[in-house]
Amino acid sequence: MTSPAEYARLRAQLDTLTTEAFRPDLAEIDRLPTLEIARTMNGEDATVPTAVADQLPAIAAAIDATAERMARGGRLIYAGAGTAGRLGVLDASECPPTFNTDPAEVVGLIAGGPAAMVTAVEGAEDRPDLAAADLDALGLTGNDTVVGISASGRTPYAIGAVEHARAARGALTIGLSCNAGSALAAAADHGIEVVVGPELLTGSTRLKAGTAQKLVLNMLSTITMIRLGKTYGNLMVDVRASNEKLRARSRRIVALATGAGDAEIEAALAATDGEVKNAILVVLAGIDGPSAARLLADSRGHLRAALHTALHTPPPQDG
Repeated sequence: MTSPAEYARLRAQLDTLTTEAFRPDLAEIDRLPTLEIARTMNGEDATVPTAVADQLPAIAAAIDATAERMARGGRLIYAGAGTAGRLGVLDASECPPTFNTDPAEVVGLIAGGPAAMVTAVEGAEDRPDLAAADLDALGLTGNDTVVGISASGRTPYAIGAVEHARAARGALTIGLSCNAGSALAAAADHGIEVVVGPELLTGSTRLKAGTAQKLVLNMLSTITMIRLGKTYGNLMVDVRASNEKLRARSRRIVALATGAGDAEIEAALAATDGEVKNAILVVLAGIDGPSAARLLADSRGHLRAALHTALHTPPPQDG
C-alpha cells in the first residue's frame, strides 16, 4: 500500500508537469454555453500541430533509424499505459490492412494486457517489470525498435520498456512524451517531447497530449513504411484487399498508377493473385506475373527500383 509520504512525493512530481498544470482562465468553463466550450476546445486543439512541428527533426531522425532496423528484419513495438498504450495498439493494428505487414511486424503493448484496452487495470502502469516481461515474451532482438509512449514522460511501464529494450537487448529506443526534460526521453536513444501545454480539463491527457501522440505515431509508422517501399508515390500499393471496399480501392490504385483501363487492370490483378504492387509492375513494364514477383523480391519490395530494373535491363539473348 502506498504511504502518505509516497503520495506527497507523487503529487509534488505532478505539480512540475506541464500536462498537469491548472488553467485559472478555464476555471469557469462549465458555466459557458456549449458552443463557446466547443470553440475553446477547438482553439486548444489547433495548437497541437505547431507543437509537433517543433519536434520534426527529432521525429525524422527516429524514423530513419527505425526504417534501417526494420529493413534488416526488425519490428516496431509500441509500449504504453492507458490512453498512450491504446494509441500504440491502434496504430499497430492499422498497419496490416494499410501496408500488408505481418501482424507481428508492428506490435502494440499496453500495460495490463489486452483487457486494458477497454478497462483500467489497477497498478499496471506502475510496473516496469511488466514491460520487461512483455518485451521478453516477444523475443526482442537488437534489430527491433521500441517506442515508449507516455504523456507525462514518467510512466514506469513506458520507461521500463525503453530501459529494458536498450540495456538488455540492444534494441533501438524512442521515447515519446508531452513534457520537456522527461525521464522517458532521457532513457531513450531518440527523445521526442511534444509540449502541448496544460489541458482544457486539468490532467486529462487524452485531449491535446493524446492528439499529439496520435499525430507522431501516424508519422512514425507511415513514413517508415514509405521508406521501406510500401508505397508508390502517395499510393498504398501494399494495401491488403480483405473486403469489398479495399478490393475496389485496389483497382483504383492500379488505375491511378498506370492509367490502364478496367480490362487491363483485371487481367493484371488476375496474373498477380490480386497483389496491387505486382499488378502495377505488370502493366507498366509489360511483363508477366512471375517476372514481376521476382523483380520485386530482388528489389526488396521497392516498386520504383523494380520498375527501373524492368525498363532498363535488356532481355536475355537466345542461343
